[in-house]
Order: sequence, then structure tokens, then C-alpha cells
Amino acid sequence: MATRTRRPERREKPLSRERIVEAAIVLLDTAGEGGLTFRALAERLATGPGAIYWHVAGKDELLSAAADAVVAGAMTADTADSTPQDSIRALALGVFDAIDDHPWIGAQLVRAPGRSPMLRVFEHIGRQVQALGVPPTAQFTVASALWSYILGVAEQNAANARSVRPDTDRTEFLTAVADAWASLDPDEYAFIRSVAGRLRDHDDRAEFLSGIDLILTGITAGP
Repeated sequence: MATRTRRPERREKPLSRERIVEAAIVLLDTAGEGGLTFRALAERLATGPGAIYWHVAGKDELLSAAADAVVAGAMTADTADSTPQDSIRALALGVFDAIDDHPWIGAQLVRAPGRSPMLRVFEHIGRQVQALGVPPTAQFTVASALWSYILGVAEQNAANARSVRPDTDRTEFLTAVADAWASLDPDEYAFIRSVAGRLRDHDDRAEFLSGIDLILTGITAGP
């Protein structure tokens, strides 16, 4: 009689800081910052809260680590033939898409300007600003203007996306908004009425990049 070979038991990966951060990102994406608790995280990882505290000191540290992981993944490596302008555009789009996919990121970057995620992005922007030949006395101002635009527009885009139902047809939604703009009082809202038609085929990412290009043109034009 043939003997059956016993299959080895499947073992879960050992608990690590990386696994904890990955699970935290999933919770943040699905339940928001309020849903990220060590109890919920422990249940997801099939462990106890104490085991998590061995790797992460508290929620603030966990939020920072999660934001840092997402931001690091959004940043593309510069190639030898990348111009400073191309590097800034690539970084800007990476952050834009990251905040679109993970809306909680924007608030974390604003709340913790002295921590790694924000510093990682600001350092990259600053190096490209230096490569553009911006005078040292203006580098902080220029880098800050770029970062403020990137973060501000990306956050606003994510907020706009959250304000409508997930199953909303984008074209129908933009058409409805454009129609509402076009019907405003012509004296009080002359400008908004004049651009209402552009909103019908509006592309958020394209408009975002156009703004980046506008800033870059001003930087390279000089005083």
C-alpha cells in the first residue's frame, strides 16, 4: 500500500515592519485615517497589537512610514538624459497619481512637513531647481512654489473625486457642471461663463501638467 506524502504546513510570512506598513496602507485606502487602528491592523495581520508595537511605536510613526512608502514608489529614478524639467514633470505626475490613489497622503504630507515623506519630495524638487540654474537666493522660493502647486492641485483633484459617487460617469458629470457654470449670472461670473465650455472635455492630469509647464517657463525665463 502506497503511503501518502504529508504536505508541509503553509506558514504565514513572519511579522515585519514592511508587512505592517503594507497592511496599514490597505486599511488607509479602504477605511481612511480614522479606520487605521492597531486593533484593526492586528486583526488583518492575525496577530496581537503588542507584536505590532514591537515594530512601530505608534500611529504617527505608522502614518509617516505608510506615506513614505507610497511617496517612494511614486518617485521615478532620473536617467542620464533626463532634463530638470522632465524630472520635475515626472515627479509631479507621480505625486499627483499617488494622492489620487491614496487620498490620505496629502493630509499626511501637510501635517508632517519635517518628516521623511515631504522632505524626500522637496529634496528632489530642490535639486532640479538648482540644476535649472536658479540663483541660490531664489531657490527656496521657487522650490516652495512648485511643491505648493503640486500638493495643492493634487489634493484638490482627490477631493473632487471623493465628492462624487464612484459609479458617476465622468463625461456626464463634467457636462452638468459646465452647464451650471454657463447658466450663472453674466455680470457676476463673466470669467467662469467664458471658460465653461472648456470644462466639458477637461482632463485633470493634462491641466495639471500645463500648470507645471507654466511655472517652469517662468523659472527659465528669469527675472
